[in-house]
Amino acid sequence: MSRQYDVVLLGASGFTGALTAEYLEKNAPAELKWAVAGRNRAKLEPFGKDVLIADVTDPASLKTLAESTRLVVTTVGPYIQYGEALVAACADAGTDYLDLTGEPEFVDRMYVKYHERALRTGARIIHACGFDSIPYDLGVQYTVEQLPERVPITVDGLLRAGGRPSGGTFHTAITAFSRPKQNLDAHNARKRAEARPEGRRARAVGGRIHRQQGFWAVPLPTVDPQIVAYSGRLLDSYGPDFRYAHYAAVKHLPMVAGGIGGIALLATAAQIPPARNALLNRLQPGDGPSPEVRAKSWFKVRFVGRGGGKQVITEVAGGDPGYDETAKMLGESALCLSLDDLPETAGQTTTAAAMGPALRQRLVKAGMTFATLSTSDY
Repeated sequence: MSRQYDVVLLGASGFTGALTAEYLEKNAPAELKWAVAGRNRAKLEPFGKDVLIADVTDPASLKTLAESTRLVVTTVGPYIQYGEALVAACADAGTDYLDLTGEPEFVDRMYVKYHERALRTGARIIHACGFDSIPYDLGVQYTVEQLPERVPITVDGLLRAGGRPSGGTFHTAITAFSRPKQNLDAHNARKRAEARPEGRRARAVGGRIHRQQGFWAVPLPTVDPQIVAYSGRLLDSYGPDFRYAHYAAVKHLPMVAGGIGGIALLATAAQIPPARNALLNRLQPGDGPSPEVRAKSWFKVRFVGRGGGKQVITEVAGGDPGYDETAKMLGESALCLSLDDLPETAGQTTTAAAMGPALRQRLVKAGMTFATLSTSDY
């Protein structure tokens, strides 16, 4: 496409958006034409890039934005409130789209409404391009690559992390907790709309609390298993019967009980408008910790994959998950989608299906690790 820009970043005045802009400024090649966009020109001019005025509540401005660039990257959430009009504009214009959503309802609703339209225009719509869900999506793909081909495969992912969630992530979680019926309706609509691969299946499976890899494995109800399972349906390399289970890895059993109790309290409070508003006011989108605090944060995801009589244990690791690594993952996704030689994809897809090893290589060069810890027969 002949467009004025290669990449436009919407939301650069927010905390994670600003980190993403800084990452692109340091790492984008000089030939990449990129700009920032948002409602307030004064807040965006300090980035020293071209500024496009766009408002997520003004579809006309989003249409103009989408038609000006090959790729739009957005950090403006919660996406269930602010994301749909931009997805629609990109699907109409044949413009690629990346976001940071961790909202299963949003991902499902956008598939039902815009996947077919994006297929027709050639737009690549890729959600969850940060800590949700790149470590798991690419980590599972890396694990599957080391197992025999054309056999049933199971992978368990176990997450450990130290760091503070972003304001945007907190608002996303509270919003999702407040919409259980809407989440279920969107999930069922997606199941009816999505064509399943012939002769094979790939799915996320619920787990139970158990001991694994020296930790208590606690089922983790996030968007990540949904994204991984969709990659499994898109990619034949995941075999005839692929299953993924997603867990938090917790050292001590009392922490398990405390965590479950805390989530239950948040989910209950999110159903009550005054309590929900009080929670949302505690941490605002755009809030974030200092560089010194972020420097002490980390994450590790261990994957246990089995198939064809072989077991492989791998690990994906990095620094501050909520901010620095998320900005890195989103920035490298934008560079990869804009610059690298990739398989032809269109419609709503995933980082593994659209970018896969090319994005993984970029992230390794940027400091994240993908390591094989052991292989054995079982």
